[in-house]
Amino acid sequence: MSTADLGPLVITRHSGGEPIRANGETVGRLGEFWSWACSDLANNTMRGVLAEYLVATALDTAAGTRTEWDTVDIRTSEEWHVEVKSAAYLQSWAQSQLSEISFSIAPAAGWDTQTGTTSAEVLRRSDVYVFCLLHHQDKQTLDPLDLDQWTFYVLPTRVLDERCASQKTVRLSSLERLSPLKTDFTGLQKAVATCAEGSRYPQGPVGSARAVSLVDGLPQVRVDKVRATGDH
Repeated sequence: MSTADLGPLVITRHSGGEPIRANGETVGRLGEFWSWACSDLANNTMRGVLAEYLVATALDTAAGTRTEWDTVDIRTSEEWHVEVKSAAYLQSWAQSQLSEISFSIAPAAGWDTQTGTTSAEVLRRSDVYVFCLLHHQDKQTLDPLDLDQWTFYVLPTRVLDERCASQKTVRLSSLERLSPLKTDFTGLQKAVATCAEGSRYPQGPVGSARAVSLVDGLPQVRVDKVRATGDH
């Protein structure tokens, strides 16, 4: 077998109706596997994948398929490179308290899916970070598919590089002090566009918990009380 035969697979989008076969007989359907494997949307892995899908949907880039190992999570037609992180107060397993909210922001070596090689440079390769918080705190009514239960914080990557250069994680309270654009799902596209295009927005003084919300598509400053409990 030549190395030309070992390039990246061309992944086509499935519908869920594709058969799972044994000896030519259909023994199941792909959609049934998806239901079995992916129904727990509150666990860390699937919540993270769902968060990527929500951001991709908001940015109109969810028509293809997700790339598991890429240097950034989402690439848009505007050539914006977007990194997506998620966190939640509630987990699938039994908890003695709400999870503390923190997000990974560690610089990393980049994996090239086309060549199968890793870059020696350790850095943040996106233009924008979107921090997706499943903020709902009642386990009996938790529904990750209800987008009213999510809050999104959008920040230019340069802010992390300037203020958190080598930092690996950021707590919610610290993230708020970086003055991200804070929005619900409906304002997410405008928030990413504002950050990706380098628009300036008000910065709060060190120690204040200021967040920038989107009102009618325009950045507005608001002051929020930050819970002591954060992410996981």
